[in-house]
This record gives sequence, C-alpha cells and structure tokens, in this order.
Amino acid sequence: MPEVNMPRLSDTMQEGVLSRWVKKVGDAVSEGDVLAEIDTDKATMDLEAFDDGVLEKILVEEGTMVAIGEPVAFIGSGAGTVPGADAPSPAAPKDAPAPASESAPAPRPAEGTSTPGTMEPRPPTGATGGRLLASPLARRIAEQHGIDPASITGTGPGGRIVRADVEAAVAAQADTAPQQPAGKTAASNTSTDETESVEVPLTMMRKVMAERLTESAGAPHFYLTNVVAVDRLFALRAEINERFADTGTRISVTDLLVKACALTLEDHPQVNASWAGDKILQHPRAHIGVAVALDDGLIVPVVRNAATKGLDVISTETRALATKARDGKLAPAEFSGGTFSISNLGMFGIDNFTAVINPPEAAILAVGATTEEPYVQDGKLSSRRIMKITLTSDHRVLDGAVSAAFLRDLKRTLEEPLRIII
Repeated sequence: MPEVNMPRLSDTMQEGVLSRWVKKVGDAVSEGDVLAEIDTDKATMDLEAFDDGVLEKILVEEGTMVAIGEPVAFIGSGAGTVPGADAPSPAAPKDAPAPASESAPAPRPAEGTSTPGTMEPRPPTGATGGRLLASPLARRIAEQHGIDPASITGTGPGGRIVRADVEAAVAAQADTAPQQPAGKTAASNTSTDETESVEVPLTMMRKVMAERLTESAGAPHFYLTNVVAVDRLFALRAEINERFADTGTRISVTDLLVKACALTLEDHPQVNASWAGDKILQHPRAHIGVAVALDDGLIVPVVRNAATKGLDVISTETRALATKARDGKLAPAEFSGGTFSISNLGMFGIDNFTAVINPPEAAILAVGATTEEPYVQDGKLSSRRIMKITLTSDHRVLDGAVSAAFLRDLKRTLEEPLRIII
C-alpha cells in the first residue's frame, strides 16, 4: 500500500511542519496532486502525491513537526485495506483533541463552536482561491492565542497575514476580554502587560537559520571595506531605465551589483569557492545569491549563471525570486547552489556593515547606502556620491591579498560601469 512520507524539500531540511492538509480522507488523488502544505526552513511548499488512488488515512495532525522519511498518510484503493484504517484519523479529532505541545499547536475549535476570547471568523482577506496566505509564524502565534487566522485581515503582500497582524488581533482580543474578578493574581491573567516577556516559538526557518549561522560563526572571518564612487554607475542606471522604459525594464542597484560581482568572480575563481571540510571547491560558474528579508527570517534566492545574463534578464529574475520568497513559493533549486552572496541594506540607510558568510560559500558582499561626500580633485573641492562595500571572507579558503584583489577589481568595474555591459 503506497505510503506518503515527509520528503526532503531543501538541502538543509531535517524536518518539516505539516501546516495544512489540502486533501481529506476519502478524496480521490492522482499523481502530482497537492496533498498538503509543508513549512520548511526555507518556505511553505507543497507535498505532492506520487501514486493514484484514494487518501485512506492521515497519520499526523496539522501543525505537527515530522522528520524526513516519516509516514504522514496512506493512499489506497478505497477499499479500506490500509494498516490501521479502522482507527480514527488523528487529523480529524472528534471529541478529545490532543493537548498542545511545543511542536504541535493546539487544534482550532471545531466548526460552529467558539472559545471564550476568540474572534468570530469572517471571510479571510489573506485567502487566494480558498488558500489562506499567512506566514508560518503568524499561524503559530494565532493558534497559541486561540485565534482563527481566517478571522484576521492581512496587511502583507497580496493580503498575506504577517506577525504584526496577529499581534494586533491578540491586542484587540485582550481589550475585549472580560475583566478578571477581584482577588485573582496577576499570574492568572492570560493577557500580558509591558512587564511580562512574550514567548515567541521558533519557526522552522528561524531554527535552521540559527543552526547555519552558528556553523558560519565557526569559520574564521575577516573583513575588507572599500569606498566606491557611484556617480557614473547611477547615471548608467538612469539612462538604461529611461531609454528602455517602454519595454518595462527597470534596473536596480542590486541588479548591477549581481552582474558586476559575477563578472569579477570570473577573473577571481579563488573567491567563487566553497569550503568542503577536507577540500576547497572552486566553481566554474557564478551563481549569485541575493539576501531577501522575510517576516520570519531571511532567505537567499539564487541568480544562476549571472555572468552570462543581460541586465534585463537579471532584473526580471531578481524581482520574481524576491516575490516568490516573500510568498513562500520558492522551489528548492531557486534557493540552493549559490557560490557567492550579496546583502544590500542600503535601502534602510545603513552606511556600512559586515555580513555573515552563507555556508559553505567562501565570501559575501555587504552593500551600504549611497551618500554624498566632499572630495578634492585637481586641487578643487567638489562632491560625489559614494557607496561602501565590505567583503566578508572565510580565511580557510581565502587569504587577505586574494580578497583584496577581488574587491579592488569589483570597485573598478562599478566605477567604470561600461565594463558591466561590454
């Protein structure tokens, strides 16, 4: 009898949260049908069927953490011959819901009932085609406070429900909750005040980020900073966007950085490398990761073979990848296999910072904001726009002179931007 197991959906995934069943017991399924949604360390992804038949038994409840390879359901012929099929499905408890635990949030109240202090459901604004758009952390916090996520208005991209939306709903619920009777102690009050700590459970993404950053901290880092004059770079960007506006092309500073880094890496293959324990891997192609901030953490989608792509293609890809990242829809191939990463915090007004290496890559570039500074040229005082870039290197792979040569040539490419398009 075909067994449905928790798949490995990313290179770092060890376990996943089965966040929502799309199919229910008794539904006919075909190969390729989406059975459930899984929250991994990278994104919310689909669990697909590999067999035709009937979903005869569901083995885990929504919100359960499941290790890779563990069975989550059985697909049969519909004759009820699945082992243990006579037992009630844990995904649809009737009378006595299982108690909540750290890895399995308490199930929501059955349809048609309510719990004191919960909000009455209304049509979800974060739903698309019947699918609720909510970050895993938002779902988890809502369930901890007994709030149906479908009752919350999402303010994220496309109406996605984010953490701030849930916290607002929790605050509104606390405001409307009955006052505690006299004589009750503050400890018995279910709402929190400004003196109490709020426990925020780790999402899969945050948990794996912590593990990977701890791994990265074990590498000997060193940092090199350069100041880049960007007047000509910005002039080129403005001209491209103006002349090709009718095509919808819109080049960003990050797009230019992706291309410039990829071209410079071709001349410095030692930097386009990874640490592999007992060896160093130098990669023939530059696959540039671009860090994208999410509600629940950080993800680094990858622009592959960036040196061979035009700026228009890079622009289209970076925007599409960023959108999919924020919607939790990146495929594993879109966030793995990077050979070098860029983290740009210039849009937040950060002048200069150091980034943490994304293992097993050997280097990452941190990009600060563009500022104006006075400078002397030919004995005359003038001003120019500058941008500070800092290269973080893994000293196990790279020496100071090698990284310095890369940063020098990257600065030259950015200051003479025609090199990017020739």
